[in-house]
Amino acid sequence: METRDEAELRVRVSELREAGVDESMVRVDMLCGRLVLPTSYRLSRFVANPVRESGEGLRGE
Repeated sequence: METRDEAELRVRVSELREAGVDESMVRVDMLCGRLVLPTSYRLSRFVANPVRESGEGLRGE
């Protein structure tokens, strides 16, 4: 999730906490803006074992 609105970021982080997501698996990056580009915030969540649509791991495990 990426936004320029810090309040929206806080709401999303709060929702993750309420859902019981492990906070150590969440990363918040602040992309500092300049005159032309405003500051934006990126919220990422680590996924330990991504699964393909077929239901198999990345290596077919």
